[in-house]
This record gives sequence, structure tokens and C-alpha cells, in this order.
Amino acid sequence: MTESKLAPGDAAPDFTLPSGDGNDVTLDSFRGKRVILYFYPAAMTPGCTKQACDFRDNLGQLTDEGFVVLGVSKDKPAKLVKFAERDGLNFPLLSDPELEVHKAYGAYGAKKLYGKEVVGVIRSTFVIDADGKVEQALYNVKATGHVAGLKKKLGLA
Repeated sequence: MTESKLAPGDAAPDFTLPSGDGNDVTLDSFRGKRVILYFYPAAMTPGCTKQACDFRDNLGQLTDEGFVVLGVSKDKPAKLVKFAERDGLNFPLLSDPELEVHKAYGAYGAKKLYGKEVVGVIRSTFVIDADGKVEQALYNVKATGHVAGLKKKLGLA
């Protein structure tokens, strides 16, 4: 499998994915805004919950600074609804069960898990500028402390 990683300056691949609330969300619809697009392995798991709650708790500041936050996983919309309700998540969670968008962003492929090489979702975050270009491409991020580190990189901390 060839993995193509995105780099700053690349055009962010456009997509349309269903959200937990049943609406389709298209990246292109956010032109003019900066988007934080993050990929996580599975809703309702401990690490992914910690990361999502971290984005939830920082959403006010991120929104005030002009950012839109979107989370993407391979989970079905019904599970995303449960995840959002259980943890009070206040931003769109998008469903990509075929992993097409994951692959377009290089967020699916070979990774190390407990010292073994496996193929799966690579926890990744992308900052996309108002013109649809990748500003930051962060691969293999840690769930804990990620949002604080991202805010530092964006000059918000």
C-alpha cells in the first residue's frame, strides 16, 4: 500500500461525509475559515474520548480564533451520535467507514502498535487554511496533550 502523506502547502483533499446528525459535511463548504480536521481510530475508546473531550473543552477558544473542528473516524453515524451524546461533544463527527478520506489524507496505513507493525488508522490532525491548503499536517499524534500542543503551534497557547 502506498501511503501519501500531506505536507504544508498541499491542497487539502475535498470530501463529503455524513455526520452523526445525518447531514452531509463537505470540506469545501468551510472555505474562508480555518479548519482543524482530525482523524481518530474509534469512538468511545479511552484515548479517542480523551482527545475528543480535549477539543470539546477548547472549542470556545478555537471558534473565537476562527477555527472549525471536525473529527473523522470509520465509525458508523449511529455510533458517532452515541459518542457525541455521551460526552457532550459540540462539533461535527464524520463517518468514513470505507476509509477513503483517511487514505486521501495519509491517515490510514502502516503504524506501530505496542511495538508491532500493523495497518490501521493513524491518529492525525490537519490544519487547513481559508483557501483549502494544508497549513499543518501532524501524523502519529498522541491523544493526551494534543490540543494543548496544537494550540501552541497555532500561537494560541
